[in-house]
Amino acid sequence: MWSFGNIKVSGKVVLGPMAGVTTLAYRTFMKRFGVDLLYTEMVSDCGVIYDSRNTRKYLEIGKNEHPIGVQLFGGKTDNLVKAIHKLQMLGIPYDFLDINLGCPMPKVMRNGAGASWLTRPEDLEAMMRQVVNASDKPISAKIRLGSDDKNINVRDVVSRLERAGVSLIAIHTRTTKQIYQGFARHEEIRDLGLKMKVPLVISGDINSIDNAARALDITKATAVMVARGGLGRPRFVAQLHQYFKNGERLPEATLKEQLSYLRQFAKQLVNLKGEEIA
Repeated sequence: MWSFGNIKVSGKVVLGPMAGVTTLAYRTFMKRFGVDLLYTEMVSDCGVIYDSRNTRKYLEIGKNEHPIGVQLFGGKTDNLVKAIHKLQMLGIPYDFLDINLGCPMPKVMRNGAGASWLTRPEDLEAMMRQVVNASDKPISAKIRLGSDDKNINVRDVVSRLERAGVSLIAIHTRTTKQIYQGFARHEEIRDLGLKMKVPLVISGDINSIDNAARALDITKATAVMVARGGLGRPRFVAQLHQYFKNGERLPEATLKEQLSYLRQFAKQLVNLKGEEIA
């Protein structure tokens, strides 16, 4: 058991936010395998402000998903604050708010959002102070090592986020330039979790029990974030959950079990979206 803000988390397995993937149906399905903390897909601040139909879909939260955070992105402080006020007015039942400071996609960064903030650390700190002040829920942030190998500023950014009042920080240990290429570089933040004032969630190449355990050992993080490494592998979440609970290594899913999972997920989609859309 660990906590951030007023939120208690029962284990070490976090399901990372993935655009186009972590829908209500996917989160609900994965939760049963042992996910301890959830995020929505990333949501645009302007989409919230102007009440976009697609954004409303991203903000659907099930009654059994808690604790869950809404991940918000945007490149302007004023719009982020307006979006937070709108979320609170709408009464969306999220438990914490995550600010995306790590998305490396050009269409996000060209508007000053996502990992673009890492190139403007002073502006980032000022923005996060206003975000923390505007929110009635704990604030978390997801970041990367830095923009490229010559500009690795992760430790400075972590300090700034802590000063701004953030309650939880997730770090993907690649640079923005890497996107998802090469390997995650956990050594860049060795023992950082011991020096932080808030919990650290480690992300990047969490695709096996051994890699997850190694990431925790190197960084001294509190939890691991499963993202692409869990796609098509719901049993992997159960394996991590059980390993961190008592050291037991569950076997890989059989083909029969994988087909059963697929049918269960399809049924989940039909129940939530209707047969035609699913």
